[in-house]
Amino acid sequence: MKIARFSSNDSDPRYGIVDDDELVVLSGDPMFSGFGTTGERVPLSAAKLLAPVIPRSKVVCVGLNYAEHKADMDGSIASPTSPLMFLKPNTAVIGPGEYIQLPPVEGRIVHEGEVAMVVGRIAKQVKAENYADYVFGYTIANDVSAREQMFADGQWARAKGYDTFCPLGPWIETEIDPTSLEIQTFVDGEPRRHGNTKDMLHSFAEIFEYASDVWTLLPGDVIITGTPAGLGGFVAGQTVDITVEGIGTLSNPARNRD
Repeated sequence: MKIARFSSNDSDPRYGIVDDDELVVLSGDPMFSGFGTTGERVPLSAAKLLAPVIPRSKVVCVGLNYAEHKADMDGSIASPTSPLMFLKPNTAVIGPGEYIQLPPVEGRIVHEGEVAMVVGRIAKQVKAENYADYVFGYTIANDVSAREQMFADGQWARAKGYDTFCPLGPWIETEIDPTSLEIQTFVDGEPRRHGNTKDMLHSFAEIFEYASDVWTLLPGDVIITGTPAGLGGFVAGQTVDITVEGIGTLSNPARNRD
């Protein structure tokens, strides 16, 4: 089941179940209110899709989680044996179709197409075998990064934390096995990255256990799980499309920050 967050006719954000080319409007946030419907249907063509969730506290990120991507980094970053985790602020989150705002910094801005877990209930010290009980669903994330700032700073908070550097969407898929999904990233239609979640070095279960041991995870928090290898740069005027098998496509244009 695909759950979208949307607005229509300048309404406040609402939630709906994607049913072909329509949204079956829900009576509230399904993470807290269940899946009761209002009886209204809204054509997808008449809806503006929003970020499917705004994390209540944090976006947890995993770096270097595909072997070929680690090799792409050319040894410039240490490769720990446990998940390499960092945080993005929730102010980095934008929805499908919104502009990635490129700051005036030296070097490349890169895309990193990833599968994201959306936390569905308070989670602390969850064992790997139980992680699925705490996941509301899965969506697509773009871990936008200012690559040269990562190297210059020696840590990633600034390089990955700019406003708009965490596009999410287009919706949350609640009924999918995430363990073998194709991930493809395109810039203006040109293939840039390609991989499959079966090749992750640390599994969804392992990542969830590791993250929940460090932080208390709150409903709506997001965990993004790493990007496959590929060429990552993009510039203002280009559009980044990330397609994940069984979920959909997240598309965001880029422009220079005002």
